[in-house]
Amino acid sequence: MRQKHLISSIAKLAAKLLLTSAVALSLFACQSTTSKDSELATKKSDSQLTLNAIYQNKAFKSEKVGQIRWLKDGSGYLAIEVPKGSDKEESTDSERKDKEIVQYDSETLTRKVLVTTKQLTPTGADEPLSIDDYIFSDDRSKLLIYTNSKKVWRSKSRGDYWLFNFAHNKLSQLGGKEVADSQLMFAKFSPDANKVAYVLNNNIYLQNLNDMSISQLTNSAGNGIINGLFDWVYEEEFMIRDGFRWSPDGKKIAYWQLDTSGSKDFIMINNTDELYPTVTKFPYPKVGEDNALAKVGIVDLSSKKTTWTKLPNNSRNMYIPRMNWSGNSQEILVQHLNRKQDINHLYLANANSGEVKLIMTEKEDTFIDFVDDARWLDKGNSFIWTSERSGWRHLYRISRDGKTVTNLTKGDFDITDIKAVDEKSGWLYFIASPTNVAQRYLYRSKLDGSLSNQRVTPAEYAGFNQYQMAENGSWAIHSHSSFTKPTSKYLVNIPSDSSTNDKAVHQKKHTLMTNNKLNAKLAELELAQTEFFQVEAQDGLVLDGYITRPANFDASKSYPIIFYVYGEAWGQTVQDKWRGNAFIWDQMLTQQGFIVASIDNRGTRAPKGQAWRKSIYGGVGLLSSRDQSDALKAMAKRWSYIDTDRVGIWGHSGGGSMTLNMLFRYPEQYHVGISSAPVADQLLYDTIYQERYSGLLEDHAEGYKEGSPITHAANLQGKLLLVHGTGDDNVHYQGSERLINKLVEHNKQFEFMSYPNRSHSLKEGEGTTLHYKTMKTEFFKEHLLAK
Repeated sequence: MRQKHLISSIAKLAAKLLLTSAVALSLFACQSTTSKDSELATKKSDSQLTLNAIYQNKAFKSEKVGQIRWLKDGSGYLAIEVPKGSDKEESTDSERKDKEIVQYDSETLTRKVLVTTKQLTPTGADEPLSIDDYIFSDDRSKLLIYTNSKKVWRSKSRGDYWLFNFAHNKLSQLGGKEVADSQLMFAKFSPDANKVAYVLNNNIYLQNLNDMSISQLTNSAGNGIINGLFDWVYEEEFMIRDGFRWSPDGKKIAYWQLDTSGSKDFIMINNTDELYPTVTKFPYPKVGEDNALAKVGIVDLSSKKTTWTKLPNNSRNMYIPRMNWSGNSQEILVQHLNRKQDINHLYLANANSGEVKLIMTEKEDTFIDFVDDARWLDKGNSFIWTSERSGWRHLYRISRDGKTVTNLTKGDFDITDIKAVDEKSGWLYFIASPTNVAQRYLYRSKLDGSLSNQRVTPAEYAGFNQYQMAENGSWAIHSHSSFTKPTSKYLVNIPSDSSTNDKAVHQKKHTLMTNNKLNAKLAELELAQTEFFQVEAQDGLVLDGYITRPANFDASKSYPIIFYVYGEAWGQTVQDKWRGNAFIWDQMLTQQGFIVASIDNRGTRAPKGQAWRKSIYGGVGLLSSRDQSDALKAMAKRWSYIDTDRVGIWGHSGGGSMTLNMLFRYPEQYHVGISSAPVADQLLYDTIYQERYSGLLEDHAEGYKEGSPITHAANLQGKLLLVHGTGDDNVHYQGSERLINKLVEHNKQFEFMSYPNRSHSLKEGEGTTLHYKTMKTEFFKEHLLAK
């Protein structure tokens, strides 16, 4: 049975168990003129979107709520703000340094200044420290200020740390006078707040806060050895940067050590910033190549001796994606994942001897595509664990010995995220959407398994809901949006009783952000209609999509269509949430006369179960591109106004790869494509990501070949615009150069744009975003609007 919902210019039509979304009102600005024709012309002009308005003037910029940090008990939250009463209080300059750290009471929003700009100003300095991050000690007696940060790989993880001691009202810099600027990484207080550990020059150091003396805990860095941090591929694909953990008693530190000497260096050349080219190189293991060797050690602070965990069969073909202290200071839990990424062994390792004990094995037929720290309960007697053992992604409570397993979120649906664990009241909070994969809601279950999947988000918040929760789940910043409705933010209280009334368990206390100005601007536009729909692939699998038709849509006419695609395992495009300028750009395209659409093929990160996500194993790009083709055929059959002779498609990263696959593998269907930062040849991407989904090269060489767009480049018939940044450390420019060679070999004409030194995001440099969007818009207009 087909299920759909329509965001119309008149009303919200809600279908049972299906996609619902906010109404897209078509409103005209009221103007008084004597001529009806003149009035309509003026209205049309006022509502006409432009690239300059969207990307240069930022006319549709959303409001923002500054970064907040909850107190553990939820009684209040912290924020960084410009001092009240400042003549620059309304300034939007994020680089301003005159900021202070404040605390808000959750119930009353009473504001209290905790650290003033004066206190954040070093002795003899003219201005306060800029705050890139900050960390309070557990007892709130001390504060670490992270400033002057520099980019390492994808994030700014190297900088300066300053200590503010409330007892002495004193600010002092960590690391010692001989340390150069912006060299410390991941500084953290000990549990008793008397010491700070950090990484410096790939070793771990300890600084005593009583006398500021510094001692070195590891001394093995060099020749590819790094301690307490990660190489590029671990950081990117396992999403971990900080590589050490304090023990609860503060006497030991567990840390990762990586030997990256086995990984070959990738080299990037910067041709523009200096008179002569400069070179950046870093270890980057590509498919089939040697990984770094990972180890976990526990260093004793008194002896400075490291005890290494004795993981069986540890080698460069094993990963250690997570480890943490296991609810006490005697053992750490180490996750040991094989290179194929289908078996994850969980070991308890003795902190004194390094001996390990296997407590559980997580195994898949294809791959394990997520890792998370175990969340320990009851002083280490059990932990919360995420697994797909039932065919759906669920949360389990598992005893310390691994023998007792309780499913806390039963049902034929996926959880997408854990938000909080309230051990005192026995609640586990998580995000899911059992009846609508395009949406997200907050749910909770009892930790003893006695109650599952109680919805917390009230029904009035149809669409996409996100929560930044206090550690115990008692309070949250609730963000709500839908496809046509910009984000609003609320401060909500979530009582711990077992009431089933959604208003009782989700009490809105304060409105923090409404986006009223943006909503008013949208109301002045004649918004195009968006419909969420479903079609079937040739094997009967249901695919989700959305389609946006022009506001002046006439079903008797014929329209060119542009597909936005991602299609890889790391994302989902068909979501009922606010997309910011991406939504506005699509609206502008519809004003030009385009239909805009998107389809999630199998294998994407939609919460549709294990079989959906893992069906692409060993052949990334094959079934997924067939699904896109099937969807287009089904849509054209359903809606005759789609001009099948004028079909465009575009995507970035994995979407760039999919764009190439559609142009090369289905040239009779797709006529114009813009491929941005694509993986043209899967052999060129990193081990952890590509081998996870495509399998090991020795087992799936044919899948790598057939799934790579470059293999089918000779089939290009339509118009292709290829775009890549030369400074892309993620999806390397190298791949596009290889593709160019292949297209030239077959005399396939195409257009190409390289952005010097831009990274994977293609955002760096003045004017880049406007230029990129203008180029894409003009390319589609040139090749699709005119028959």
